[in-house]
Amino acid sequence: MNSFVLFLIAIIPIVWLMVSLGVLKMPAYKTCTATLILTVILSIFVWKMPAFNSLSAVLEGIALGLWPISIVIISAIFTYNLALHTKSMETIKKMLSSITTDKRIQVLILAWGFGGFLEAVAGYGTAVAIPASILSAMGFEPIFAAVICLIANTVPTAFGAVGIPVTTLSKVANLNVGTLSYAVSLQLLIFIILIPLVLIIITTRSIKGLKGVVGISLLSGISFGIPQVFAAKYLGAELPALLGSICSMAVTIFIAKKFHSSDAKKESGVSFKEGFLAWLPYILVSIFIIATSPLFIGISNALGHIKTSIVIYKGEGAQPFVFKWIATPGVLIIIAAVIGGLIQGAKLGEIVKVFNKTLNQLTKSTITVLAIVALAKVMGYSGMITSIAKVLVSSTGRFYPLISPIIGALGTFVTGSDTSSNVLFGALQTEVAKSIGVNPYILAAANTSGATAGKMISPQSIAVATSATGLIGSEGKIFNSTVKFCLGYVIILGILVYILSSI
Repeated sequence: MNSFVLFLIAIIPIVWLMVSLGVLKMPAYKTCTATLILTVILSIFVWKMPAFNSLSAVLEGIALGLWPISIVIISAIFTYNLALHTKSMETIKKMLSSITTDKRIQVLILAWGFGGFLEAVAGYGTAVAIPASILSAMGFEPIFAAVICLIANTVPTAFGAVGIPVTTLSKVANLNVGTLSYAVSLQLLIFIILIPLVLIIITTRSIKGLKGVVGISLLSGISFGIPQVFAAKYLGAELPALLGSICSMAVTIFIAKKFHSSDAKKESGVSFKEGFLAWLPYILVSIFIIATSPLFIGISNALGHIKTSIVIYKGEGAQPFVFKWIATPGVLIIIAAVIGGLIQGAKLGEIVKVFNKTLNQLTKSTITVLAIVALAKVMGYSGMITSIAKVLVSSTGRFYPLISPIIGALGTFVTGSDTSSNVLFGALQTEVAKSIGVNPYILAAANTSGATAGKMISPQSIAVATSATGLIGSEGKIFNSTVKFCLGYVIILGILVYILSSI
C-alpha cells in the first residue's frame, strides 16, 4: 500500500474526531471511545500490528490516562469542590474583587498569570482545571471560563511542568537544551505579548473592549515574555515559564491595584488570616510541587523512588511504564487539599464525601481522557502518526517550515501533551531540517511551539475544561470556539518559522 493511501487512512480517526466534536457535537466520551475502537481496527488490519500488541498499547494508554493525567483532573476539581464546601471560595472571590471588579483584568490575573504558574510547576491539566473552576465560581459564564483558560494555557505549556517538554525534545532530537530553550522562547515571544490582548477581546466580545486596558494587557504579556527569554537563554528549560508567570502576576496585580481599582472595594473585608486560610490549599499545592520538582533534586529523588515500574506494551520499542505514587502532581494536590481542608475546619468524613462526589462528577471526563490517550498510544506504536508526517514532509519540500508547527500541533491534538508531541516528531523535525538545509534548532523549536497551539483543541484538554466548569457533553461548543484561534496561531507561527528558516 503506497504512502499516500496510508496517509489518507491514518487521518480518518483525526478527521472523525474533529467532525464528531465540532460538527455533530457528539459527547466526547462517546466519540473518543468509538474512535479508539476504529483506530485499533485500523492498526491491526492496515498497519498489520499484532492484535495483542495493539490491545497492550491500549492498556498502556489507559494507565497513562489514569495516572498521572486523570488523577490531576480529579484532584483539581476535588480542591475546588472542597473550597465550595468550606466557603473559602467566597473569600477568594472577595479578595480578587478587592483588587479590581474589572472582569478583563480578573481574566489576566487568573487565566493568564495564575494559569501560567500552575502550568509551569505542574502541568497535566492543572492550569485549565483550577483557574476555570475559580472563574466559573466568580460568576463567569462556564463556556467562556473553559475557552479562555484553554487559550491562555497555550504558550506556557512549552516550558510546563518545570521544562519537561523542552528537556525531552533536546534528548530525542540530540540538541543542546540551552540553545533549544532560547529558540523556543524567541518563537513564542510575540504570542506571549499578544495573547493577553486576545483574552481581553474574547472577554468583551469586541476589540473595543481593549479601551482602557491596552497598557496593562501589554505589560502583562511583556512581563511574562522578557523574563522567560532571559531564563531560557541563561538558565535552561526548567525556569522560564515559572519566572515569567510570577513576574506577570506581580506586575498585573500591582498595576490593577494602582490604576484600575477605582471600581473595586478598597477593603475586601477579609483579614490576613482569613485570606491565608482560603488560599492555603493552593499555597500548599505550589509548595509541594516546587519542592518535589527537579529544582530540589534531593526531595525529588527521594519521593521518586516510591514507584512501581511495569512493562505494559508488548511490542517493539516497549519501555517500562512507571507509576509514581507520591511525586506526581495529582497526588500532591490531593494531599494539599486534604491538609488545607482540615485546617479550614472540615471534618475528615466531610472531605471523603466531597471526594466521592468528585469521582462521580468526573466519570464521563475520565472515560474521555482514557480513550484519547489510549488512541494516541495505538497511533504512535502502529506507525499511523509516522505515515501522516512522512507525506506532509515529502509533499512540501523547501516550504516545509511553513507547516512544521502544524506537525507539532497535530501531535498535541492527538496526545494532549506537548511532551508527547516532541517525542513523536522531535527527531523527524531535525532530520527534515538537515535535509533541506535549515538550522535544526528552528524546526525543533517549531514543533514544541506548534504543540502549544494544538493544546487548546485537544480532546483531552477540552475534557479537563468541561470537567472544571460542569459542561460535560458540551465539548463540541468549546472545540468550535477554540479551533479558529488555533488555526490563526499556527498560520502566524508557520510564517514566522519560514522567515527564520530563510535567513
